[in-house]
Amino acid sequence: MPRLLISAAHKSSGKTTVSIGLCSAFTQRGLKIQPFKKGPDYIDPMWLGAATGRPCRNLDFYLMGRDEIVASVKQHSDGADLSLIEGNKGLYDGLDLDGSNSNAALAELLHAPVVLVIDARGMTRGIAPLILGYQAFDRNIRIAGVILNNLGGARHEGKLRAVIEHYTDVPVLGAVHHDPRLQITERHLGLMPSNESTEALQHILEIGQVVGSQVDLDSLIGIANSAPELEESRTKPDLMPGLNAFSGPKLRIGVARDQAFGFYYADDLQAMRAAGAEIVNIDTLRDERLPEQLDGLFIGGGFPELFMDQIEQNSGLRQDIHDAIESGLPAYAECGGLMYLARSLSWEGKTRKMAGVIPGDVVMRGKPVGRGYVRVRSTGLCRWPGEEAGRELLAHEFHYSSLENVQPGLKYAFEVKRGYGIDGKRDGIVYKNLLACYTHFRSLSGYNWAKRFVDFAQEVKAQGRVNLRKD
Repeated sequence: MPRLLISAAHKSSGKTTVSIGLCSAFTQRGLKIQPFKKGPDYIDPMWLGAATGRPCRNLDFYLMGRDEIVASVKQHSDGADLSLIEGNKGLYDGLDLDGSNSNAALAELLHAPVVLVIDARGMTRGIAPLILGYQAFDRNIRIAGVILNNLGGARHEGKLRAVIEHYTDVPVLGAVHHDPRLQITERHLGLMPSNESTEALQHILEIGQVVGSQVDLDSLIGIANSAPELEESRTKPDLMPGLNAFSGPKLRIGVARDQAFGFYYADDLQAMRAAGAEIVNIDTLRDERLPEQLDGLFIGGGFPELFMDQIEQNSGLRQDIHDAIESGLPAYAECGGLMYLARSLSWEGKTRKMAGVIPGDVVMRGKPVGRGYVRVRSTGLCRWPGEEAGRELLAHEFHYSSLENVQPGLKYAFEVKRGYGIDGKRDGIVYKNLLACYTHFRSLSGYNWAKRFVDFAQEVKAQGRVNLRKD
């Protein structure tokens, strides 16, 4: 299992662009690359997955047990020539003082060599103590090399290489010069989703060519090949959602996947299929009607505010979704999906109609309303099987919007113990067979929400409680 962990000295060092470039460059060589991303993230995995042609998998100490992380890497690396793990933030950054959830902790758990991306703008001799300090801070971490980024030219590169060679024993694996071709449009939630740009694949190829021409790919392959075998995981296969194939009749679950909605974890969709779902893609901007014979609906996160005009104009689908949920169709909406189901959405002085299922209005804010990891306690009002009252669940959120003018008397599935949710105290509006929340869950061994949702849809179907009307 050849593998590398790409980290950085600090956030915004360009490691995501370098990681995308490496994935693309290796793939253009004909190698099968399995990408992983540390932490909660939807957008970086889109780019990494597009660069490799394989779904990117998230590794998260807050939401996953250590054995589950190892098991995920072993499972999804099967058949790959090399696994590339992109870290988040800096190598030693993390939630806890002891660094137990840092990139370094992940590298140690996975026995993965670390390649450090360093934004070297304005640096010369000062790069040596930086590298030496990162080496000395934790001797259990193997920093196998550095990739210098954002260099000012050949002269700058020469000075840095000379300093590093003189003062350290860390090899320089690449020197990426500042280049406008490497820029990826940024937004308030981070990098622009690859599913939103028709030129994304061409851009990825170009990034791969630029990065690949300035990085020693052969040396990186050699370093990846030096990683030792991973120990067998103690995680039982039946506790990992998505491992076992479903053999019974399939349920048709509609999933909104388009330019406005693209925030889905590959593991969640895999767990839905394993639970018996046939995923039917829905384009909320172009499909005028819901597909026939749906048994459930899942609307994930995204950027609906950027497409609010098109969403309002597509009144046929909005009405179909409204009527389907009113008729009892099991539905689950996360963040952007909640925004879609509200009465209206307001942003930059404009207000547009949404589906009108949730009695409230969404307003976009200039700063995050809810951001980071979440801990919620179930109220027992969620109708999915296995949702016991008092159970605490771990998740994450990242939203710039708030739900205003909310009708009193609504039922909520969760009490917020950490995070913000809908109002700082509650999250998860329960209406008929809909659950709508700002919280993003992941289908993992600790909480396989995908199976619970599919099982609920099966239960509703068996009892004939949905009455979808079609003209």
